[in-house]
Amino acid sequence: MAEAEAAQLKEEGNQHFQRQDYKAATKSYSQALKLTKDKALLATLYRNRAACGLKMESYAQAVSDASRAIDINSADIKALYRRCQALEHLGKLDQAFKDVQRCATLEPRNQNFQETLRRLNTSIQEQLRVQFSTDSRVQTMFEILLNENSEADKREKAANNLIVLGREEAGAERIFQSNGVGLLLQLMDTKKPELVLAAVRTLSGMCSGHRARATAILHTVRIDRICSLMAVENEEMSLAVCNLLQAIIDALSGEDKREHRGKEEALVLDTKKDLKQITSHLLDMLVSKKVSGQGRDQALNLLNKNVPRKDLSIHDNSRTIYVVDNGLRKILKVVGQVPDLPSCLPLTDNTRMLASILINKLYDDLRCDPERDHFRKICEEYITSKFDPQDMDKNVNAIQTVSGILQGPFDLGNQLLGMKGVMEMMVALCGSEREADQLVAVEALIHASTKLSRATFIITNGVSLLKQIYKTTKNEKIKIRTLVGLCKLGSAGGSDYGLRQFAEGSTEKLAKQCRKWLCNTAIDTRTRRWAVEGLAYLTLDADVKDDFVQDIPALQAMFELAKARTSDKTILYSVANTLVNCTNSYDVKEVVPELVQLAKFSKQHVPEEHPKDKKDFVDMRVKRLLKAGVISALACMVKADSAILTDQTKELLARVFLALCDNPKDRGTIVAQGGGKALIPLALEGTDVGKVKAAHALAKIAAVSNPDIAFPGERVYEVVRPLVRLLDTQRDGLQNYEALLGLTNLSGRSDKLRQKIFKEKALPDIENYMFENHDQLRQAATECMGNMVINKEVQERFLADGNDRLKLVVLLCGEDNDKLQSAAAGALAMLTAAHKKLCLKMTQVTTQWLEILQRLCLHDQLSVQHRGLVIAYNLLSADAELARKLVESELLEILTVVGKQEPDEKKAAVVQTARECLIKCMDYGFIKPVS
Repeated sequence: MAEAEAAQLKEEGNQHFQRQDYKAATKSYSQALKLTKDKALLATLYRNRAACGLKMESYAQAVSDASRAIDINSADIKALYRRCQALEHLGKLDQAFKDVQRCATLEPRNQNFQETLRRLNTSIQEQLRVQFSTDSRVQTMFEILLNENSEADKREKAANNLIVLGREEAGAERIFQSNGVGLLLQLMDTKKPELVLAAVRTLSGMCSGHRARATAILHTVRIDRICSLMAVENEEMSLAVCNLLQAIIDALSGEDKREHRGKEEALVLDTKKDLKQITSHLLDMLVSKKVSGQGRDQALNLLNKNVPRKDLSIHDNSRTIYVVDNGLRKILKVVGQVPDLPSCLPLTDNTRMLASILINKLYDDLRCDPERDHFRKICEEYITSKFDPQDMDKNVNAIQTVSGILQGPFDLGNQLLGMKGVMEMMVALCGSEREADQLVAVEALIHASTKLSRATFIITNGVSLLKQIYKTTKNEKIKIRTLVGLCKLGSAGGSDYGLRQFAEGSTEKLAKQCRKWLCNTAIDTRTRRWAVEGLAYLTLDADVKDDFVQDIPALQAMFELAKARTSDKTILYSVANTLVNCTNSYDVKEVVPELVQLAKFSKQHVPEEHPKDKKDFVDMRVKRLLKAGVISALACMVKADSAILTDQTKELLARVFLALCDNPKDRGTIVAQGGGKALIPLALEGTDVGKVKAAHALAKIAAVSNPDIAFPGERVYEVVRPLVRLLDTQRDGLQNYEALLGLTNLSGRSDKLRQKIFKEKALPDIENYMFENHDQLRQAATECMGNMVINKEVQERFLADGNDRLKLVVLLCGEDNDKLQSAAAGALAMLTAAHKKLCLKMTQVTTQWLEILQRLCLHDQLSVQHRGLVIAYNLLSADAELARKLVESELLEILTVVGKQEPDEKKAAVVQTARECLIKCMDYGFIKPVS
């Protein structure tokens, strides 16, 4: 019985195989294998299941099944050939060659076997040639590099070739297998910068995406050696070693997103110890005097990128807890460094800001209040330990630390300001005779006065001191910082015209001085940055921003500072803030007239708008910024290092872009200067508000621009997701509307873009807006659907049973709004042309279909009438019975009247389509031509 059932299952499997249902065939063969012990049948079943494996591209399974068939019968020629095919697909050419050689021996006249034999022989020879040439190339390169007498050109070429080879998987493996790591260490021992760089870059390529290799290289080269290389003064070297460490961290933590299979996965199971060791060494680098400023920056960059969680929904924040417990004091030491003191560690212009950003990221990554309290206590203990009446340098370090924290997690900084003696020490340092003390104190006061309540305290206690320092100091660095302090205090009331802190005209005088310093290229960059920071506060005043945008040299000086690669990148936030103020793209609370009356009655303060903050003035400022080249500056800022370009800065840039895109006439200029490309990363990464603002700006550009020009190449596909995210009921109507316009424009370009929009699950959202009461939203959604229905997958949604998609489109054709009718009729014309089934379905979804069709065919607008006639033609062509029903209705009379018209230039398409409909009726024999 079992043998008979097995034979029957084999036949079933064969039938499934002929119908190309390979999964079902595999299932039948597998069931049969369990029932039979007959060797001949077993061999056949394994052989057949191997054939299924080949068809389903399960090559490993095919090799296994074919091998079992060959174990039963070593001369099974079909099983041998199938195993050969599977082995070839797995890249095991030598084994495949042996199998086909055996087949050719058994059947020497079989041309297929002979051809496969020749092809595999050629492939094996090529593989051997590449392998041997790679081995010899690697050997030759190392010989040239390690030979001191080699020519410089040859050395450079060999170094570059080695780097390229290390980036290829096959090349990296050959270098690794032929003692390449040992030879690379020899290159590093030469201490020659160009050779060390080549070795480091080759190691980076070898580590990328390969966990086992990365672990072996880390253990062979050693983390302390890698860190000591990163600590050198050479910026290029420091960056290259940073990239090597990042490649190792990515490989160990799985951030490279590559799949690891088989041996590669089994070789390394736990990488946490290695990752912890790397983190520990990076933290040690922060406080070492032997580390250069560049090296410290790269260590901070690596910590910024790899310690805090990238996704807060992941529960595990153990890396952050480890760094807080073992490294927070070290980070605070960096933040508290004062460049003018002899004890200062080597720093760059960016070091303290990177440390502040790291503190901010660590604090944001904490999950609960006890963790935040622990963080705060460490900061408090560190600052308290620095206060010393006998040692002024320590006091200065303490205030500098508070100043740095205020640039990071502001809430924590505010708590630390409340500590006993902190504010008093700031004011006391302002009165110190040492310029270094004054410099630190003024900076700290600037950062402390961000909240109006704090600013009020300092206005009461510190303004006279700042003014005194400003008048008496001859040090430009202190003078400009004092000015910024006064700027910040002067703008503490924000954009509220009624809360001006200083006398009329004072802020304009401060701004004029800031602009003067900004344009003075003789002053060092860091000092000029403070001038921009001063303007970031003062431009809250409408008079100041109006004067600033008219000062083209000052604007361009600010743009050049933002664009300069060697510049202090901490300037980006200040520049972005200034531009937000100039374009009025900050959030403004809506003024409710009733509440204003109530506030006046109760003698409360009512915010006042400056006359120059009205729309006409804002539009004029935007025009001037565009003319001065703001877009190229913004595009450069977007490309800045990720550690410096914080999410808050990205949000500010997105706000500026949105304000600049407001006028459709300006969008061509924005696209021409690269604004479209620059917006894409802002719409994909950053704060939720920033992403929405950037997506809205993208929608404005996508709605009116040629996507091929605005977003060249593959970038256009990245635009789709941000636009689809705007189709949310939580977004306002304008955002929804412009997102739909943008998607309409994109979906009209190519089917690949329509497919991308479909895959981003935009279809249900577009359909929702087709139900909206708002005419413009409904029209935009229907126009978008009109383009989307060209896609086959969208058509299948309309063909599916149990939905009202087609009914909605038909009913929209009967609306009174001409533009909406036109869009719906276009979609219906596309759908009925694509599928006959949809023509029949159209007549079933609503009883009003014929009346709606007749109204379309009699429409006043020729474009709508033409679409109606195309739908009529599609229905007539779809089915004879349906055509008879149409001819028996009043539609025939309508077609006759339209078809008899004399076709002028405008009506030609309409008349021609009506005549084609009548010819179709004649073909069916429903009507006859009049002689």
